[in-house]
Amino acid sequence: MAKLVSKTYGDALFSVAMEENRVDAFAEEAKGLSVIFSENQELRKLMDNPKIIKEDKIKLIEETFTSHVSKEVIGLIALLISKGHSKDIPAVFDYFIALVKEEKKIGTAFVTTAVALSDAQKSAVEKRLLETTRYESFEMNYSVDESLIGGMVIRIGDRVVDSSIKTKLYELSKQLRSIQI
Repeated sequence: MAKLVSKTYGDALFSVAMEENRVDAFAEEAKGLSVIFSENQELRKLMDNPKIIKEDKIKLIEETFTSHVSKEVIGLIALLISKGHSKDIPAVFDYFIALVKEEKKIGTAFVTTAVALSDAQKSAVEKRLLETTRYESFEMNYSVDESLIGGMVIRIGDRVVDSSIKTKLYELSKQLRSIQI
């Protein structure tokens, strides 16, 4: 259900942003609000509290954000609250931001290696990803997982390229177990 909500409302916000030629402005607002709604425990508790009526929640949002956020984005938040989807607000903004990145051909890559990469190695990985994908730039996220032994795992969206030694050993052991003597 949450995916459907984020897609429906995220697509609607994206359509409005494109029509009004305000994609960048809405994206900046969405990034900030996504962080606020995700990380502010007090705000989450307030939005999730069934004892507080929806109108009061909407009034609080309007009073708090009107001077900082566009009326369209405030209206979206108010609509989500009135429909009982306040828990989905961060997901809607995250989905919208993903749409904006796709429109601007910005990929997000998660690269996991067995050892930390040097700056030159990171540049080479990013260069190779730019050559082999349709993206014009990347937001790169690097992490280390020593259990990989060697190689790397790259995830871009729902695509995963796993060239780790750990996976290769696993695949080899599966093949060896299936051999009948």
